[in-house]
Amino acid sequence: MVATFHLAWLVLLSKIPDQRKRKEVSPSAEVQSPSSGSRPPFDEQHALKGLREMDAVAITAIHNHFYPDIFRFTQYRLNNVHLAEDVTADVFMRLLEAVNEGRGPRTTLRGWLMATASNLVSDHYRKSYRRKTEDLSEDVRADGPGLLTRVETRERKKAVQDALEKLTPDQQNILSLRFGTGYSLEETADTIGKNVNAVKQLQFRALAALRRHLGDEVT
Repeated sequence: MVATFHLAWLVLLSKIPDQRKRKEVSPSAEVQSPSSGSRPPFDEQHALKGLREMDAVAITAIHNHFYPDIFRFTQYRLNNVHLAEDVTADVFMRLLEAVNEGRGPRTTLRGWLMATASNLVSDHYRKSYRRKTEDLSEDVRADGPGLLTRVETRERKKAVQDALEKLTPDQQNILSLRFGTGYSLEETADTIGKNVNAVKQLQFRALAALRRHLGDEVT
């Protein structure tokens, strides 16, 4: 899926001074420009250069390239599609704000975006009021078909989410990148700045801890 450019992001982009936004298209932006043939492969370093120049074409290419991965990451961590969409949009808003203020990623876009997404998810859990039980919707009839199945499914998801929240931040990120986003060991290592063997060990410990916490949930 290729996500559409978030409206709020466009509004923020429109506030950037014209002399920065409307300069001649740089070579970095041309890499992302559509052509009559197939679209060129995404070049992160060229995109970074375009981002620093606040080039709209490069910024849109960054959004379209990374949005699916960031959304899968946040959706896996939050288990809520609408909330994941909001957090993912906020990640890209933070990116533009950081660059516009002279901050932002210097060497890797993916690592910066994933770290920001992880921090926003952690902020959400710190600020949210966690309830141990949820009330059933008033419009669900007790004798409705599939009620027991829906309740059991929801409880299983809640048990997994509760178990995930008991893991360390590094363990949560590893599982989210590997199984939520679908990153390979090499991609995960590159994103978090560790080597592949360290990722394997961290993943092994994370899965073992998750199984242990899930066992605690059912005992």
